Amino acid sequence: MAAALGPRAVSLELGGKSPLIVFEDAAVDAAVDWIITGILWGSGQVCSATSRVLLHADISEAVIKKLLERVAAVKIGASQSEEMLAYEGPCMGPVVSRAQYDKIWNYINEAASAGVKVLYGGDVSAVASLGEGYFVPPTIFYDVPTDSRIWKEEIFGPVLCIRTFTTEEEALAISNDSEYGLAAAVFSADLERCQRVAKAFRAGIVWTNCCQPAFIQAPWGGVKRSGFGRELGRWGLEEFTSVKQVTSCASGHQWSLW
Repeated sequence: MAAALGPRAVSLELGGKSPLIVFEDAAVDAAVDWIITGILWGSGQVCSATSRVLLHADISEAVIKKLLERVAAVKIGASQSEEMLAYEGPCMGPVVSRAQYDKIWNYINEAASAGVKVLYGGDVSAVASLGEGYFVPPTIFYDVPTDSRIWKEEIFGPVLCIRTFTTEEEALAISNDSEYGLAAAVFSADLERCQRVAKAFRAGIVWTNCCQPAFIQAPWGGVKRSGFGRELGRWGLEEFTSVKQVTSCASGHQWSLW
């Protein structure tokens, strides 16, 4: 709105629907740690949340088994309650508002009604006894159609979509087939493959064998509908500066245009 009133410098970091690829040679426990971080941190209300997970078919069963075990141990409740503060395991609080709560449940209920397989969560009765607060349990969908709303649209909640793949090319094609391009992650013991995939991702932020770390020294921002411009580091400072060109003519030099 402000930019439309006249010339304005604009830098926008917008939404995301970030992919996370796990190849067959990845360390399962570590991959699961980061998958959980990528979708449950901030109750999923993180712009860079890796909400689309692509598992190689050879490792998918092992990753899903461990993922379900780990998610089942996550305690949900009011973040500042005595019970939650005393809890030493993984925990997750409510989402920010009634509007966001309703939006997330609409996505969940629509996908479940359409027959998308629910591996975990998706049941409002599981959090009904938690009292006041807009609680949404971690919800995991499997074999999600790539044309479904939960796969394509940013939900901004603890909702994870999983698909399997068999080749690197397939995984990259599915990952990049999105109107968003904020972040992406790749997990593999093959560092050359990690570098190759990182380069092929159409995203402004890429992680290899990790997910979500952000450093003030490094640029932060996306491509496509995830925005333009960069925050943090010297790149963020440059968004608030303009470059001036100063040209001097050497003594005795004649340009001779005419």
